[in-house]
Order: sequence, then structure tokens, then C-alpha cells
Amino acid sequence: MTEFNTKLVHQPVQHDNNTGAVTVPIYKATTFKYPAVGAQVKDDYSRSGNPTRRAVEEQLATLEEGNYGFCFSSGMAAIHAALAIFKKGDHLIVGDQIYGGTFRLLHEFFKRWGLTITAVDTRDLSAIEKAIQPNTKAIYFEPVTNPLLQVSSISRVSQLAHQYNLLTIVDNTFLSPYLLRPLNLGADIVIHSATKYLSGHSDISAGAVVVRDQSLAERVYFIQNALGAVLSPEDSNELARGIKTLGIRLERQMENVKRIIHYLQESNAVQKIYYPGLADLPGYQELRKEARGAGGVFSFELTEQVNPSEFVNHLQLFKLAVSLGAVESLVELPSKMSHAELTLEEQLAAGIKPGLIRMSVGIEDYRDQIIDIQQALEKAHN
Repeated sequence: MTEFNTKLVHQPVQHDNNTGAVTVPIYKATTFKYPAVGAQVKDDYSRSGNPTRRAVEEQLATLEEGNYGFCFSSGMAAIHAALAIFKKGDHLIVGDQIYGGTFRLLHEFFKRWGLTITAVDTRDLSAIEKAIQPNTKAIYFEPVTNPLLQVSSISRVSQLAHQYNLLTIVDNTFLSPYLLRPLNLGADIVIHSATKYLSGHSDISAGAVVVRDQSLAERVYFIQNALGAVLSPEDSNELARGIKTLGIRLERQMENVKRIIHYLQESNAVQKIYYPGLADLPGYQELRKEARGAGGVFSFELTEQVNPSEFVNHLQLFKLAVSLGAVESLVELPSKMSHAELTLEEQLAAGIKPGLIRMSVGIEDYRDQIIDIQQALEKAHN
């Protein structure tokens, strides 16, 4: 198998049975029999290794063009595992527009661990270089940020990191390996909240880490096995099923995004759009060099004549909910939801205005999506 869409459908063969099953069975066993004392076995205890989980781990490694994959019970568990390879006294450079859960993990957990952190705009290589200290070990960032969709170059950041013998850690949740493969651009560790696009159906919580280097793999596996936040066999099966349609879903979602944005560009209710998939918007040229597309999430700012809370409250097809990347369309008001813990001044400093709306576009018919937006805009006019 050489083509990506084929790899989405067919998991690596596990040689686990003689039934001729076309999918990997769900192995719910928590323990596995030894043939004899001292025998070498592939699996002994399900936390340490499970055939159903291993199949999707190997598949994700293949999709990201890595060598080793690890699946966890949530995206945050995956991020925790990737960051737990560092020790007290280490310093990390982190993108200043990262997921709120990652920010909380870094500042409320790993700081107590003894890690020091410097946040920078990873679009600015000079800012990254100025932040490097003698004890700096890695640069962590999201190539497309949430909710402003700012684009950082993986290849440029990785090149700088390698000059200083630093690791590059990339959260590829927003684009998935269908659109972007960070390891090919110089990254050392790729992280996913597999709850989002990889699963794609809002029905499981999952996370993944993929690496190429064996020594890094051994460090991540130690944490996975020691802490035990592993993906269950049932959820591993659900994740594998979701992955099969990743390409089909994303193509529809990106086409829907373009049609919705075209409608919004003609609307007097919208003053600014954030989406690096359009040639006249910021980040397009940078992203075009490294990714096949800009994904199914975009944001826009309403004019002062439109009440943002009323707008999201009147949407019907777009569900008012956090998360992203699933078959159904979701909408979020960052100032009142994902960034509500920040003061107004802090929100504005981060570019989060009261009228900023973030949409995760699903696979519904774009005409229904536009009708829903239209009726909500009409009802939300002050």
C-alpha cells in the first residue's frame, strides 16, 4: 500500500488470528497467557500492549510517516506524555497561542514539576532564538492556532531548533496527517487530540503521539506504560473506524468552509475572517508550502451591529459546543467559552474580541449551513 487514502482504510496486519476477519478484533482481555515460564511474548498485560490498540498505533505511525505510535485515553494524556519526557530544571519554549488545556497543564502542573516555560510568537524566529537558554530542551507549538488560525512554519522552526540541538514538538490536531505531516518537515514529536478529526464523530476521547527516533519512543512508551492512561480496546476500534473516512470528511468540510466564507464575505454583518486557506488571507503562503489544505475550522468577527451571543444562541444546525473536527457543525464564542477565564484586557491582548466566532464545519449540505447562519444573523441584529 502506497497511497494515503488506502492506508486510511487498511490497518497494518496483526497476524493475530486465523479467522480471515477483515478488521482487527476487539481484544478486551486484560491479561495474556504465557506459553511457559521465561517465554518471550508480544503481550502480557493490556496496559503494556494490546493487539487492538497496537493496530491503530501502528496505523497512525504510518499515516504520520513515523516509526512509533502511542495512543492514550485523551488528547491531554498524550500531551502530558510528550512533556513528561523532560525533567526538573529543563526549559521549554512554547507558542503563545496554544490550547487552553495545554496552557493549564504547563503552568499549573509542570511548573510544580520544575519545568520553566517561555511563551513566544512562533511565527517570529528571532523571538524564538532570543528565548533560547542553556537549559532549553524543546520548542512546542501548534502550526495553526486556535481560534485565530495563525500559521507557524514547521520547517523553519525545526531548522532553528536543530541548530541548537532542541526537540520540535508539534500539535497536529487541527490539520491531521491528511493535510500535514510534521515529521517530514523536521519535527521530532507529533501530538494529536484524536478526539477531533482522527475520530471525527464526537463519540470517543483519544490522544496520540508519533515519533521516528527509537530513543524518544522508549521514553514515551515508558510514560504510557508507567502512568497507564492508555486507549481502551473498544475506543481503539472506534478510532480506527473513524480514521477510515478522514480524507472524505476533510474534503467535504473544507469545501463547505470555502462556500460559507464566500457567503460571509458578502455579508455586512462580518468585518473580518480568519482562515489561512484563502489566498487573500494571512498565513496562506506559509501554509501552502507545508500543508495540503487549511482544515475545517475558521473564525470571523461580527460587526458591532450584531450581538454575538444572540447569534450563536439562534443557530440551530451549528451546535453551541466546544471541540471540533467531527461530522456535525459546531460553533463557539471564545470570549464567553474557551477564553472566558481571561479578563477583557487579556482577551483583547490575545486578539479575542467580543464578536469573534469560531466554527468547526461539518459534512452537512453547505446550503443548509448557510441558511442557518443567515437566519441567526438576522435575529441577532441589534
